[in-house]
Parts: sequence; C-alpha cells; structure tokens
Amino acid sequence: MRSLARIVSAAEAVAAIPSGATVAVGGFVGAGHPELLSAALERRFLDTGTPRDLTLFYCAGQGDRAERGLNHLAHPGLVRRVVGGHWNLAPKLGRLALAGEIEAYNFPQGVLCVLLREIAAKRPGVFTRVGMNTFIDPVNGGGRLNARTTEPLVERVRLDGEDWLRYRAFPVTVGLIRATTADARGNLTFEREALLGEALAIAQAAHNHGGLVIAQVERVVGRIADPKAVRVPGALVDFLVVSGGAQHDQTFAEPFNAAYVTGGNGAVEFPPMPFSERKIIARRVLREIQPGNIVNLGIGVPEGVAAVAAETGRLAEFTLTLESGPIGGVPAGGLSFGCSAHPEAVVDQPAQFDFYDGGGLDLAVLGALEVDAEGNVNVTTPGGGRFAGVGGFVNITSSARRVVFACPFRADGLAVAAADGRLRITREGAKAKFVPRVAQVCFHGPSAVARGQSVLYVTERAVFELAADGLRLRELAPGADLAADVLGRMEFAPRVGTPGTMPAECFAP
Repeated sequence: MRSLARIVSAAEAVAAIPSGATVAVGGFVGAGHPELLSAALERRFLDTGTPRDLTLFYCAGQGDRAERGLNHLAHPGLVRRVVGGHWNLAPKLGRLALAGEIEAYNFPQGVLCVLLREIAAKRPGVFTRVGMNTFIDPVNGGGRLNARTTEPLVERVRLDGEDWLRYRAFPVTVGLIRATTADARGNLTFEREALLGEALAIAQAAHNHGGLVIAQVERVVGRIADPKAVRVPGALVDFLVVSGGAQHDQTFAEPFNAAYVTGGNGAVEFPPMPFSERKIIARRVLREIQPGNIVNLGIGVPEGVAAVAAETGRLAEFTLTLESGPIGGVPAGGLSFGCSAHPEAVVDQPAQFDFYDGGGLDLAVLGALEVDAEGNVNVTTPGGGRFAGVGGFVNITSSARRVVFACPFRADGLAVAAADGRLRITREGAKAKFVPRVAQVCFHGPSAVARGQSVLYVTERAVFELAADGLRLRELAPGADLAADVLGRMEFAPRVGTPGTMPAECFAP
C-alpha cells in the first residue's frame, strides 16, 4: 500500500536536496512561487554550505526585483548554472551571470515550460522555430550570457528539408512547487492560487528521473472530494511543507485577491488613466484590436491598453489572455502581473504556449527597449549592468498573426501635452529608442516579413510598419514636426513616403 504523504518542515525538506541537483522551481513573478521553500534553501546554504553546485531551471521570472523569489538562490557556490526565461525580477541572479560567476542561459519561457513535459516523457527535447535568428539561435550565441557558459543547449537541425531549433532535454532531479491544499495522500489542489503554472510538468519531470518533489501548501485536509480538482496527483509528491499562509501570499503584491480566482464577467474597476504618452499609445493600439480578437498584452506600456479599453467600454469586445494561463478577464499589473481579474478560464502554462505557438493569437502587444532599421527589437538589455531576459516575448512575437510594439519614441525624461487634438512635446527624452542596430535581437524583423506577419511600432508621435525594406513611417501625430520631432530624433532613416495622420482622438486630454 502506498504510504501517506510525508509532512515535514521547510528546513527538513530542503535538507534532502543533494549537491549537484537540477532544481526546477515553479511560479510566475510571485504567483505560485514556493517562497517558504526558496527562503529555507537559502538559509540552509548560508548555515551549512550545502547543497552546492545546483542547476536552477525556471520558466517565468520569479522575484520582486529585490530579495524574494529566486533572489534567495543568488549565492556563488549554491548555484552553478541557471537556465531561465526571464531575469529582471531576480537581479541578484542577473549580477552573478553578468559577472561570469555562474553559467547562465536565457531561453524563451514557452520553450522552457514545454521542455519540462519533454523531460518528463524522456523525449530528446523541443523542436521549434521559436528563437531562430535571435540571440538564442546557436549561430548568434545560443542564449549563453557569458564566456563561462560553453555547453550548447540549443542546436540547429534539419528536418524535412527545413531548419529547426532543438532545445536539448536534460534530467530534472528536484521539483519545488506550490499549491493551496493537499490531502493525506499528497494530492494537490489550487483553489486559492491565481495560476496553475507548470507545477504538474515539474512534478512529472522530477519524479520520472528518480528525483524529489517538494510541495508547499497552505493546509492539509483528510480528503479531496472532487478528483478533477486535483492538478498534481499525490503519487508524484515526496514531501509536503505546510505554510499555514506564511510566505504564501497569492502574489508578491497582494496577500489574496478573490478576483483572481473568481470567474465570469465580474466588474473590474479601473481608475481613469492619466494623460501621458502612454495613454496616447494605448489609445492608438486599441484601434488595432478588432471585435472577437484573442489578444496578449505584455507588461509595461501595453498594460495601458486594457485601461483605455475599459474607459471606452470596449473590454467585452475581445478576449485578453496571459502567457501564464488566464483566458479572459482583465490582466493585473506590477508584481501581480500574470494574474487576471475574473478570468473565464485558467489553463496550465505549457498548454497556453501550445496555443500561442500554433498561431492562436490574433494580436500581441509588447513593449520594446530598442528598434532598428530592419525592424529588429531588443527587450533584454536595458543597460546599467542589468539583463532583463526574454520571458514569453520570443514565443509570442514568433507566432501571433499581428504584432504591435508599443513604446515611447524616446526614453529618459520624455513629457508630452496635447490640446485641440494635437501633440506637444514639452520635454524630449534623452535616449534614442530607434537605433541603427539593436544591442540584442529578440525579435527578428526579416523573419517576420518572411512569415507574413503584420507588424506595427506605435509611439506617441509616429506609427511605423514593417515592410520588406525595413521600417516605413505610416502615421505622424498631428502637431508633430516630421523633421524635428521624428526623423531628427532617430538614429537611422526610415522609409517615409506620404504618411497618414494619427487619429486626433488619441490626443484628447
């Protein structure tokens, strides 16, 4: 007879992690991250010097840009190698990578969560075109972040006369996951969690390689009545750590928000969005969304599209989705990004990326740090000794039918005003965003042209479109001077022709 799940303290659980293990950690920003376990693992290493030389595997960024999440694991000696999708939320790990103190890889988030399923099934890896011709392509560095990182984990292969990327599978030997409730046999339910994430894939991968699965839960009950509510079966779980709610906030911004686990058409209150360049951009982007569209909004400037849609009564016309799994509802921002208020459904993250990779998105709206003459986009290297990482960006921009990059025309200090439907730039940004060549190619413009994608670049003063010969100016803001405000503030010359005019309603104060 199978024994009951073993309930232990966090300290006892992490003491079972051996040196040299490959540890997969679940979570998205703070949602679903087992904070009690990652903090306990840090304490054990600082107190005992063990475990050592871990390989850390994670899909979505997990952290608060300060101390929580994967920042706990940023100690030389504790971690030897990191394979991750997004780094900006764990700057302590990023500093180790940029200093060459650890081996470090940045791969697309969607590839990594699907790779966990391939690892669980002991298949040879993920075969995809996601990442081709970007910095993740082995011809451009293979996603390796420093000279210390030498092993190739992605390769080009030829299948049926076409080029593909193969992301290699490797054993996962420890899984750290989080759920809400466990029963006496270790079956896990997620009723207070905003996301399902990749918890099942992590548990299957570690179990099938003879490893260890540790689950952080809020509570243990005698029996779970509905077997369909169980998202990770107890047969996969080795240790349960009961948090009682401690270090188990729903997100790193909110202890608990019932809207994230309450389905159906609940009312979502948006404060009026202040007028700024971001509101101009959001208004213009909203015009690209057609009734019935399935849409993904990225973090940052694209978040404003949902707010403007709410102001104009358009939210019900289309379906917003997030790569973390929510479908419908209204995406949250900040350290609750990845959650959605009143979603219609929440699927696991690998399934969401299957949908995205297959072309399920009608439109994706993402930010951009830099854009160049070919239409290439950089989102990973903001400067200042930081590396952001691509997250789900590469998957989403590789497969959405239409892509809109939404960003201010210049960075660092830009301020604008408007009157009578006309733009006025009151303070120019100090830093160019439209540059001759991006620092790192995360979106490859020529590949998008070859795929037949429709691509726009929307700013507060101009809209560009991607063509076979590079960027073309499509629209100019009323009140903006083409030479002084646009061409003179770019570091390359786009194709101009006869641009149209951005709609005056975008500039209503």
